Amino acid sequence: MGRFKRTLYLVHRWTGIAMCLLMAAWFVSGMVMLFVGYPKLMPAERLAALPPLGQQACCIGPAQALAAGGVPDATSLVLTTIGSTPHYVMRGAGGAPVAVDALTGTRHGAVGREAALNAGSAFASGAAARYAGSVTEDRWTHSRGLNPHRPLHVVELQDAAATRVYVSSATGQVVLDAPRAERYWNFVGAWLHWLYMLKNQPQDPVWTWTVIGLAAVGVFSSVTGIVNGVWRWRFAGRYKSGSRTPYRESAMRWHHMLGLTFGAILCTWVFSGLMSMNPAGIFDASGAKPDSAAMQGGSPATVRLPLQADAVLALLAKEHFAARELEWRVLGGEPFILARDAANATRIVRASAGGYAVLGEWPEATLRRAAARALRYPVASFEKLAAYDAWYYARDAASMYGGDERRLPALRMVFADPSATWVHIDMHTGQLELSADRSQRAGRWLFNLLHSWDVPALLAVNWLRVAVLIVLSTGGVLLSVTAVIIACRRLRPARRMQPLKASPQG
Repeated sequence: MGRFKRTLYLVHRWTGIAMCLLMAAWFVSGMVMLFVGYPKLMPAERLAALPPLGQQACCIGPAQALAAGGVPDATSLVLTTIGSTPHYVMRGAGGAPVAVDALTGTRHGAVGREAALNAGSAFASGAAARYAGSVTEDRWTHSRGLNPHRPLHVVELQDAAATRVYVSSATGQVVLDAPRAERYWNFVGAWLHWLYMLKNQPQDPVWTWTVIGLAAVGVFSSVTGIVNGVWRWRFAGRYKSGSRTPYRESAMRWHHMLGLTFGAILCTWVFSGLMSMNPAGIFDASGAKPDSAAMQGGSPATVRLPLQADAVLALLAKEHFAARELEWRVLGGEPFILARDAANATRIVRASAGGYAVLGEWPEATLRRAAARALRYPVASFEKLAAYDAWYYARDAASMYGGDERRLPALRMVFADPSATWVHIDMHTGQLELSADRSQRAGRWLFNLLHSWDVPALLAVNWLRVAVLIVLSTGGVLLSVTAVIIACRRLRPARRMQPLKASPQG
């Protein structure tokens, strides 16, 4: 038993020396991430920068736009504004996005410097802009969602926030903004936390397995530390020094006591961080994934409302809705148009007995019929969610999930498939927003819950959740800093033969 204890002690010593500085960095950067997230363009932020679509003689028709774009299999068709001009943006199955000028019917070619400058200036309400070149990827553009838009034009805006925007080379749209303060905080926030200095491309297996390996060593170090700390603590009686810890040297003494207090938290967070990397794909969907195309039952390339854009905008104006974007969609074989305003509120334009109707959300019966097509299995249950719960919930803007649309009400469907798949549908848009089978739900508990404490009770009082996380993270920082001090002393050449002694076992 003595040899086993000695082995665990040595394992903790050397894994702790290897990991202590990184552990401290993870805790500090995690606290920063509670307030400043990795740069992303929020939906409402993007829409707020667009002008309202005009009502009079706005645009060519969608059929003409699809013909001009040369995308006969378009799965998405959106009328938006690029720079100061309305454009149709369309995408085929697996293809790059294509933009067509909605006034002239001209397809965009490659987006150049001047178009990028115009888009950047329009994004910031006419602020002066400086072209800073183009990049395939840099430290702020690792997101795979940007892949269809690469290479990206970089435009520096002379606004109050010194914002840097990235413009799609395919469509000329602003696809990411990164104010100077956000970029600087990210050096000690998400960029440091996720070790993005080691990442060279959106899908980088070397970076992935490096992070997995380091997190695994961190878990092993923290577990052995907890075991050693409990073994060396005198729960009954005291050492000859009068203390319950055998260590007399201050750094060792504090490390022991802080480890007993915060070691379990450290272990939990490093373990859940490891789970966030989905090692070996353990949280991948184990069965068939929900099929959005089957749920839609058609595409805007072949099924559309016989309405021109100006007529749609006139209908919306009667409802006092100032649309920034129109999107042609299909749900359950029924064509409709989804409108979004500057705050990312939505309206549905669909055919009705009297012509056309503008709705705030889909009727539940219509959604049920369409959503049942998502999997070739019976539906075990339906539930209309009027409030967030442990599975379907919204996060603040700083979160990595802050850009996800999580509106209420939502429709939850549980399928009777072997993987017990759950599907959540946004009743305002008819969009499949979230799906998770049994293994993915396990990942939700082992990563999201343990790492972010994102349970409804805490998210409802988010300031309290943040305060608790900061207090516990501060304990983790102190524990890691004492480990750094001990490691420096252990590695100092003059002290290598002078181990940090515990008090005699009295």
